[in-house]
Amino acid sequence: MAPAGLFVTGTDTGIGKTVVSCALLHAFSAEGHTVIGMKPVAAGCENGQWQDVENLKTASNVSMPQSLINPYAFVEPVAPHIAARQAGIVIDLGVIRQACEQLQAAAEVTIVEGIGGFRVPLSSSGTSNDRYDTSDLARVLGLPVILVVGMRLGCLNHALLTARAVESAGLKLAGWVANTIDPEMLQPAANLQTLTEWLDCPLLGVLPFQEQLDVQQLAGLIDLSRLE
Repeated sequence: MAPAGLFVTGTDTGIGKTVVSCALLHAFSAEGHTVIGMKPVAAGCENGQWQDVENLKTASNVSMPQSLINPYAFVEPVAPHIAARQAGIVIDLGVIRQACEQLQAAAEVTIVEGIGGFRVPLSSSGTSNDRYDTSDLARVLGLPVILVVGMRLGCLNHALLTARAVESAGLKLAGWVANTIDPEMLQPAANLQTLTEWLDCPLLGVLPFQEQLDVQQLAGLIDLSRLE
């Protein structure tokens, strides 16, 4: 049985969350499910488009308004709380939760892609009581988490810290995906083995480095049956 939704986070920014999110959408779609992708907060506009959002829309087989798929979009590719402050906007987790609920009502599986890593600030307040970050967003949505590990030097520490943060947030780590972002990485098999032993969740797939991305092909490398 497919989950109603998954929250995709990563060990850092630029490690392939969108690629994995789109691959998951294609994989669930291939199993006959209606699917939709969501990017609650996007930062970085090129030629009038937020590419991550466009890629998620292309990989989805259900159409919904842009305002629900991407409630908050900022032009500059900077940390979301900085972009929001510059725009005079407050990122409201309640607005994102309501949008997600509408998407879930329209599709069997909703894949929500986070922004940056798991603890990226979303509020610009300096007081501890008013601070919230991506982990708080994930907790508000209450979805099982998929961890994307960008396979490069330093990934072991980043992956284990992120897994601990997910656990501390009281969320279920349903699986992880190894994404080969550095084809020159030394000892990739040994690093993969270490992560398999240390991460307390199943490895869903190992994605190879591709000069030209073929997300549908990558979707075939993800084993949904291993989801916890």
